[in-house]
Amino acid sequence: MSVRIRRVYEAPEPEDGVRVLVDRLWPRGLSKDAAHVDEWPKGLTPSTELRRWYHAGEGSYEEFAGRYEAELDTPEAAELLVHVRELAGKGAVTLLTASKSPEQSHAAVLARLLS
Repeated sequence: MSVRIRRVYEAPEPEDGVRVLVDRLWPRGLSKDAAHVDEWPKGLTPSTELRRWYHAGEGSYEEFAGRYEAELDTPEAAELLVHVRELAGKGAVTLLTASKSPEQSHAAVLARLLS
């Protein structure tokens, strides 16, 4: 199982496999053609409330990760997580995010859960 994280603004690579955008909002200034996104499961992304809370600097990354994992227990998110896990079982999956710090984002939480 191969899951990696990349910024959506980076040029696609052959090793990317299935490219999954894991942000709720489409990345600014990027056309859909240039992004080369294969899947965009919005139900797998953090809620707007959680995203705003974290970006406001009101809590630690660890607290954000815990709250996000709790959100992933909802039926829709759990189903999408299973789907992405199945994709990873068949080949490489790249989680794409516009975050400037992917290692401190929800994409890192997803990558850990998918590994």
